[in-house]
Amino acid sequence: MSKQVGSLTGTEFLYTETIDTEGISPIAFFEAGDRHYQGQRFFWQNREKTHTIVGIGHAIVLKATGDDRVEVIQTEWNRIKQLVVKEQLDQAPLLFGGFSFDAKHPGSDEWRKFSSSYFVVPEFQLEIKNESTKLSINSLVERSDQSARFDELRKERDRLLHVAQVQERPLFEKAVVIEKTERNVPDYLAAVRAVKKEITRGEVDKVVISRSIELDFEEPVSTGSALYYALQEQPESYIFVLENGASAFVGATPERLIRKEHGMIFSAGVAGSVRRGKDVGEDQRLGNALLADEKNREEHDFVVSMIRTVIEPICTDLQIPQQPKLLKIRDIQHLFSPIQGTAKKDADMFSFVKALHPTPALGGTPRKRAVELIRELEQMDRGYYAAPIGFVDANDNGEFAVGIRSALLRGGKALLYAGGGIVSESEPLAELEETNVKFRPMLRVLGGNRHEL
Repeated sequence: MSKQVGSLTGTEFLYTETIDTEGISPIAFFEAGDRHYQGQRFFWQNREKTHTIVGIGHAIVLKATGDDRVEVIQTEWNRIKQLVVKEQLDQAPLLFGGFSFDAKHPGSDEWRKFSSSYFVVPEFQLEIKNESTKLSINSLVERSDQSARFDELRKERDRLLHVAQVQERPLFEKAVVIEKTERNVPDYLAAVRAVKKEITRGEVDKVVISRSIELDFEEPVSTGSALYYALQEQPESYIFVLENGASAFVGATPERLIRKEHGMIFSAGVAGSVRRGKDVGEDQRLGNALLADEKNREEHDFVVSMIRTVIEPICTDLQIPQQPKLLKIRDIQHLFSPIQGTAKKDADMFSFVKALHPTPALGGTPRKRAVELIRELEQMDRGYYAAPIGFVDANDNGEFAVGIRSALLRGGKALLYAGGGIVSESEPLAELEETNVKFRPMLRVLGGNRHEL
């Protein structure tokens, strides 16, 4: 049973025990928790496929709302880390979750399962990294209850392992879409025009305007199926799943927000995009045109400049290339600038998350006014779309991506989200078409009609 930190008595400890378990499939382990832990699972795989994490069950749940939500999660995680009891070779417990895009948005019924911030420490934590596979139990209990509780959890761990390793894996069938609904297209086009007027008046330089589409399915879509096809269809991306009850946020995003490892930080400017070509020649022409395109270069430069400005006070030795390169994934290619530096001593992971979110690639510039316009003009709740999602461990190593190319699954429905940066040269219909390209990754994952791709 999970515990909210606010309900702790002050006498609990977070006990952790780790075993080596080679050769286990992470998706098989994820599915092993389907029957008893549905709604309490997460999955993470980085873009390089060098780090995979699966969480099953909830040892601890953290939630926070309001403008200080990042600081609240940061403070509570610091409290939890002081409770950890483990052997030297045991894996450090980690915290996985995300934030909504806008802490001030009143929220909608669609996103009611997800608080403004929602993080969990899993009971069962599978981590595959550096060719090593480790499975940990995390349990927050009174010292006097620790032995009996761990005996129960060891039995459950062994059962989950047996299911993942021995029992026949499910055959994942791609979802069948029976209806696709474009939502609020007139409102989207009106919002683009309104932003252009604000730019002309000198109120903003750029605002990211998003929209959504709704898919109805023949049958409810299982999270495992969506995860399986995300891994198959979008191998160049970060793949994530965060379940909460009957809802699940699923994505295949190309964009890192921040990675922190042994004091080094790695971020990226990703903004400006074009579709992939039908052959190598067209692909190169489109990519070269993107590199030379004034509108897209302006959009990209806004992002890189802002990242530099907000992280310079909390890191040193900042390295940013002079010119962007191309980041190519299956359906789209982006302008991309890798960024790295060294975190200052007092700058932890959540300091960088707070400083960077939202980047101009997802919000706009100036940031405060851009977010105000998004709140006023978009006519929808972004929820966790375009917001930080990821993990941090007890040693303050971790990684957050930006929750784009994503969908909210709710039984027999899914909401897909896409947006683009509006600058002075933007044309509403061209921006609408750009969102169609950005819908493609999740449409593929969720069985969208091929002729629409």
